[in-house]
Amino acid sequence: MSANDKTQMHAVAQASHIAAHPVPDRHGANFYATDSELQSLLKLYLPADLLAHLQPYLRRMGELAGGRIDELAGIADRNPPALEYRTRAGVDSQRIIKHPAYEELERIAYGEFGLQAISHRDDMLGWQGKMPPIVKYALTYLFVQSEFGLCCPLSMTDSLTRTLKKFGTPELVNKYLPQLLSLDWDEQAQGAMFMTEQAAGSDIANTLTMAAPQADGSWHLSGDKWFCSNPDAEFAMVLARVEGGAPGMKGISLFLLPRTLDDGSANHYRIIRLKDKLGTKSMASGEIRMDGAVAYLVGEQGRGFVQMADMVNNSRLSNGVRSAGMMRRAVAEAEFIAHERIAFGKRLEQMPLMQRQLDKLRVPAEQARTMVFQTAQTLMRSDAGEEGAYPLLRILTPLIKFRACRDARKVTGDAMEVRGGCGYIEEWSDPRLVRDAHLGSIWEGTSNIVALDVIRAIRREGSLPVLQQHLRGLLDQAKLVPGYRQALQDGLARASALAEKAAQDGGDVLARQAATGLYNCTTAIAMAWEAVQTGSNERLRLSQLVLLHRVQPRDPLAAAEMPPAWQE
Repeated sequence: MSANDKTQMHAVAQASHIAAHPVPDRHGANFYATDSELQSLLKLYLPADLLAHLQPYLRRMGELAGGRIDELAGIADRNPPALEYRTRAGVDSQRIIKHPAYEELERIAYGEFGLQAISHRDDMLGWQGKMPPIVKYALTYLFVQSEFGLCCPLSMTDSLTRTLKKFGTPELVNKYLPQLLSLDWDEQAQGAMFMTEQAAGSDIANTLTMAAPQADGSWHLSGDKWFCSNPDAEFAMVLARVEGGAPGMKGISLFLLPRTLDDGSANHYRIIRLKDKLGTKSMASGEIRMDGAVAYLVGEQGRGFVQMADMVNNSRLSNGVRSAGMMRRAVAEAEFIAHERIAFGKRLEQMPLMQRQLDKLRVPAEQARTMVFQTAQTLMRSDAGEEGAYPLLRILTPLIKFRACRDARKVTGDAMEVRGGCGYIEEWSDPRLVRDAHLGSIWEGTSNIVALDVIRAIRREGSLPVLQQHLRGLLDQAKLVPGYRQALQDGLARASALAEKAAQDGGDVLARQAATGLYNCTTAIAMAWEAVQTGSNERLRLSQLVLLHRVQPRDPLAAAEMPPAWQE
């Protein structure tokens, strides 16, 4: 057989393979079983006995996310909820009609896994005792790779429960907490937060909703809320201005608004309309008008925003987790396509330019994953009252919300390109990921607001020295080669100096730049620590790529090369 014949036979064989599998389809993969890096990191961050117990649940969630959840998410995205104003008999009774696919997703998330209650119960998933936040976030990280919309109500229910427990009176907690923590589908309640008004987006001091005290200790709320996700939730946290109270932020208080009154009748507020959103189409968001709605004061009068901030910060961390999960899905899809797709006689993953592009997707995705674990671990330490944990949490939370949510927009878009023209087609997950990824950098604070919150944590909480101490501790444990350790230390010193400058009077213009620098240095150091602890050379390589491409100064017209001193 001639060389030409062999070449032709090889080409025929390749053509046959391509004909049998023209477009690589990853549907049906187990998102946990196929993610060796997640498994490795969970071994590092969770106690061995707890992780062993959780294996069936993680595998089950991974299986669902790669199969049934993915199917349901696509159906729910194409069949958004609708607002019904009257019954067919003419009774004025509002309800949001959800597609059965969305309701099945609710049953999986709320019922089977209890993602909204894991942080608040001691008997979840067959485990006796309180589980660390990492468990909830690891399961959410898998779930959100297929369904993003429902994760917003899940997060708000979890955060509302946390805020009610922390600031509510014993009477209020005893009355409503059982519903929020129930695992019975017919009894359990969902949560929401109604904060945004047309004139009061990020500027809460412009809140116009008024609260009037009543003789029975309740309050009546009147006013419009402009953006209310999960508007038919059983409970919502609402910011309102007390009649006759102080102007500005000091006049804002926090209230719990039940959907149903004690006598079983509907509370006095209406959903005016539902929003037609770019993404998260499966989940309803609407506008609310309150007309003497009965509500209950939560916490101290006049400190509403401070107390609501606890709920918002918890939601910001959840936003970061969701963005990390979406990036993981986007990267995994791109890697699968690059491995399966043959073009010009090669697999895409064998082509140098594609290898470079895949690394550009992996780096921010793995940075976000590391920040999920680092921040969740800090949340656990902070809730336990450990010294120094709260100021560390106060800076890590806006860092992940700011940077990971912005990175997700680019990663999902660039990963879509790897699939080619099919990536632009709604039958695939790519368009939904791209649309949903844009939400993270808008809700619970836009990028400017959250970057400024990083600076606020430095000014008010003294968070920067605590972050530096934490990162130096990771470096001490990592035992890196001297050249790379020094490079990481130098990068952190430069980022810290910029953050200190941003925290000075007139330095706000540097907030985004400083937050990005701190995020990149934090993740590079933490990833290097993880790499040493888990023995992952690949994670160390990605850490070095973070430092090389996202921290160190470089000539945009020069080829960046890994310094030899980092490898010695």
